[in-house]
Amino acid sequence: MTDVETPHAASEGEPRAEVRVVDAPLRPPSDTTGLMEVFRRRYLLRLLVKREISARYQGSFLGLLWSYINPLSQFLIYYFIMQIVIGRGQFENFAVHVFCGLIVVHFFTETFNAGTRSIVRNKSLVQKMAVPREMFPVASMLVSLFHVVPQLVILVAVSLLYGYTPDPGAFAAASLALAIVMVLGTALALLFSTANVFFRDFSSAVNILTNFTRFGVPMIYPYTMVQERFGSAAEYYLWNPMANAVLLVQRGFWVGTTKDPEETARVHLPANLFELGLWSLLGSLVLLVVAQRVFSRLEQRIPERL
Repeated sequence: MTDVETPHAASEGEPRAEVRVVDAPLRPPSDTTGLMEVFRRRYLLRLLVKREISARYQGSFLGLLWSYINPLSQFLIYYFIMQIVIGRGQFENFAVHVFCGLIVVHFFTETFNAGTRSIVRNKSLVQKMAVPREMFPVASMLVSLFHVVPQLVILVAVSLLYGYTPDPGAFAAASLALAIVMVLGTALALLFSTANVFFRDFSSAVNILTNFTRFGVPMIYPYTMVQERFGSAAEYYLWNPMANAVLLVQRGFWVGTTKDPEETARVHLPANLFELGLWSLLGSLVLLVVAQRVFSRLEQRIPERL
């Protein structure tokens, strides 16, 4: 759009002065929405993440230390129950096996639950500020990712105590697992956060759905049990991206704590685990694109329904 010039009022006989009013092209509102726009406004995104983290530990004496104490206590509980009370001595370092899955499951469920409630919880900001509304589910995912870091620190420390010997594929496996959960959790958070604006029942439904997550992944039971019980049908179990993410983290950490990592990986993990992980990431990216399109179609109705 060309510049628009507006004349100033002038006294009789004097030439009229002209000033520039507009010096930028007009853009449709859709240009300022979407996931790409969220990351263009990184400063505001950082503020939202910091606000969520500060609110969680506000008034706490130990503050961020709780993000270490909580996962450590969970590991100790699983260690006591799984390896001492139940006595799964036939399965090497089972507590580490469980804790690998617990990190992935906790990251996903926290992203999904908090992301579903994010728009309703921030309705005052949604109604008053001209920001991409996708920013709120994305901020919820980043807050969940922030709390994954202490859990990984504890996992590494515990694994080292078990004699952890990392290999070149360990870091790649863990990174691929986190990428799957980040993309999948954000996609579902986008879909359900919009639905939750129209029907608040969705936040309760998500709470129920996430209860099944820990039983739908090889966390409190080994993947070999699925193979033994279901045979060739076990391949359908691996269509679940979360199951592959858990197996990848176990490949990155638990396998390295066993006496014979190569044999452990051969027996207890799918032979094409990295291929399955890449397909899971691709499927999650496709779901993210679909979720973004659905969100874009409905977001103009969000303020009136809040």
